[in-house]
Amino acid sequence: MRNAREYNFDGLVGPSHNYAGLSFGNVASFSNVRSASNPKLAALQGLAKMRDLAARGFAQAVMPPQARPNFRLLRQLGFSGTDADVLAQAWREAPVILSCAWSAAPMWTANAATVSPSADTRDGRVHFTAANLNNKLHRSEEHVQATRTLRAIFANHDHFVVHDPLPPTPAFGDEGAANHTRFAADHGAPGVEFFVYGRVEFDPSAPFPKKYPARQTLEASQAVARLHGLDPARTVFAAQNPDVIDQGVFHNDVIAVGNGNVLFYHEQAFADEAATLEALRRSVAGVEADLVPVRVDGGMVPVADAVASYLFNSQLLSKPNGRMALLVPHECRENPAVANYLAGLVASGGPIDELLEFDLRQSMRNGGGPACLRLRVALTDEQAASLHGGVIMNDALYAQLVAWVEKHYRDHVEPKDLADPQLAIECMTALQALEGILGLPGLYDFS
Repeated sequence: MRNAREYNFDGLVGPSHNYAGLSFGNVASFSNVRSASNPKLAALQGLAKMRDLAARGFAQAVMPPQARPNFRLLRQLGFSGTDADVLAQAWREAPVILSCAWSAAPMWTANAATVSPSADTRDGRVHFTAANLNNKLHRSEEHVQATRTLRAIFANHDHFVVHDPLPPTPAFGDEGAANHTRFAADHGAPGVEFFVYGRVEFDPSAPFPKKYPARQTLEASQAVARLHGLDPARTVFAAQNPDVIDQGVFHNDVIAVGNGNVLFYHEQAFADEAATLEALRRSVAGVEADLVPVRVDGGMVPVADAVASYLFNSQLLSKPNGRMALLVPHECRENPAVANYLAGLVASGGPIDELLEFDLRQSMRNGGGPACLRLRVALTDEQAASLHGGVIMNDALYAQLVAWVEKHYRDHVEPKDLADPQLAIECMTALQALEGILGLPGLYDFS
């Protein structure tokens, strides 16, 4: 066992943050479609969470936003002329495609990649596979910049491997860490990697949702496990309950979250709860740990309340005292069923003994909570020293980024603003400045 810490790489909300409602199956995203957003407030809310967690001693880093609009996508789809011409034509002829090109979804870094720490992999390196996100047009090209960013931050090949995404076909639909978690006695110890999928491409008899799409396939999860060199004895695959997908649970991290040896989950999360828990118990016992399930009964918290509050899309964080804190959005306090449940949870004497509450309303309205905003990467001290240090959150970086946001971000963006070429110029100018702040020249391809 080697000493290791879990680093949370939080997505920095970009300067064109907007509510396009593009994600069918994401109830929160759909309910705020085409309303006005506040990019400045969204970014500041996210930065405040990063700063506060770093101040509490948690390892915290920044994942830079992606460049928007995606002019390459617009030109690939036949819009032509100057950048201003392209925006105007797309606004007139295909406003939904224009919204896709401006998508704010890369802020959800839980979808950027699946990550396996070196304690689990055959070659002893940290492995990343960028998610292809091929279920939605507005997300299907995120992997290009995600791969570029991961390779810039984790450039040391002695410690890190960043794989290309899986083939962009429905058989290998991959949504990244939002459907993946890990159980271990310690972040540096060998662990059990847990993949949750919504459908099976090559087995038509397998259950699948009827209303909303299942975005993660078993075949994709198995391929990632092979690429990362995981031990089959310490890898568990489980089917998500198709009925909860049809209730708006578009990723497993909307209905379950794990950390250490704890699985915090809703009783309806999995297609076969008993078999899933038994498989996890056996595998976790093999790494000398005891699985601790924290089960939430549907009678106490209905699925609809879990989705509305994003109770399970919370961060479960290990504390020095051996217990855990649950980082929740304000919406959990405002939902009576969830607030009552959480009060009892903290008082129960179980593994979760503290609640951390943050205002993340701008991101919540776009369809994601605390867990969506972060990518978890367990790193040894040597590995952490070898990554690009310019993204590690500290007081100096926080102050620089706040000043950057205040200078470059608008506080009001409406759907019509997506046709404004000036907004595109402002976004490019902001990201050029960000390359300097983070020490990542050439991070973006502005050609």
